[in-house]
Amino acid sequence: MVTVSQFYHALWLSLFVSGSATVIGALIGIPLGALLAEYDFRGKRGVLTLVHAFMGLPPVVVGLFTFLIIARSGPLGGLSLVYTVTAMIIVQVILAAPIITGLTHAALKDLDPRLGLQARSLGASRMQSVLVKAREARAGLVAAVIAGFGRVIAEVGAVTIVGGAISGKTDTLTTLTVKLTRQGYTSLALLVGVVLIVLAVIVNVFLTRLQTDRSQREDQKRVTGYVA
Repeated sequence: MVTVSQFYHALWLSLFVSGSATVIGALIGIPLGALLAEYDFRGKRGVLTLVHAFMGLPPVVVGLFTFLIIARSGPLGGLSLVYTVTAMIIVQVILAAPIITGLTHAALKDLDPRLGLQARSLGASRMQSVLVKAREARAGLVAAVIAGFGRVIAEVGAVTIVGGAISGKTDTLTTLTVKLTRQGYTSLALLVGVVLIVLAVIVNVFLTRLQTDRSQREDQKRVTGYVA
């Protein structure tokens, strides 16, 4: 049976692990996606193929390979990462980063190529023109982050392998749902599942609303500038 404190710990840990993994994945994926969209280089097609392949990686396989690397007999065994929150964040970053990278690349490639040329003609540097494109494609970038978060918040196999699903320590809402189902507490498992769905919806609505509000403020500034 699960205590109230264990439930709240699983709720907090789900938010912390998935939130941290999404932020780190975005810090990796958005610049990498922008780089792939903006620059042409030798081997770019191979890199894109690899990114697209990693977008569909089986989570259990990712968890297994990560476990073999961080296990005591693995290359990073001396760091004692097995069955820790850090290991759970690492495995979720591996899952989220390719999705954010691929969707960022797609969002920026869908923009009118003349946008960057116009920015450069007005004296913008290459980096400034990329920022202009990113601002124009912000809806797609937010969608990429949401997709990355959606991937990791529902993850169970990979985090179970590297985290161990230890009650009160590395249990998340997903692993707690599996435990309750196996123990025959299906009603409680369903309740935890509903909480997980509500949590994911709230975060997605918050991110979408944040992006929408910012877009509206920028539009209002443009209108005010035109009127002035």
